[in-house]
Amino acid sequence: MSRSLARGLRKTSTWAERKLWRHFRNRGFAQFKFRLQHPVGPYILDFYCASKKLAVELDGDVHGAPGQKNHDVVRDAYLEGKGIRVLRFWNVEIQDNLEGVLDVIYVALQRPMPNPHPDPLRRRHTLGASR
Repeated sequence: MSRSLARGLRKTSTWAERKLWRHFRNRGFAQFKFRLQHPVGPYILDFYCASKKLAVELDGDVHGAPGQKNHDVVRDAYLEGKGIRVLRFWNVEIQDNLEGVLDVIYVALQRPMPNPHPDPLRRRHTLGASR
């Protein structure tokens, strides 16, 4: 179901998604491969760079509503639990400050991916001690 929904969303992209996609498509942004409307679990990400586990979400006016804000917080926590970093931008930022948005995305792509285990040695030591 998510794949067919994602396919449909690709065909009905917002103006902001189309504008940003022009920069991402065909590895056009610093040679990073982005996917448009990529399903992850119960969610569909606007843009996703798998090699850096980075999601870029574009938010319209509806995301300012209280119920939607809570939904976005839950969604972002789910994605972060999967090791995916999430960057959110308002659609108007794409129109008014596209270069600034691209700069923020570029910097995020340059950062090393976070370690999935904040303290792997401690975990291993603790497990070893219980034997």
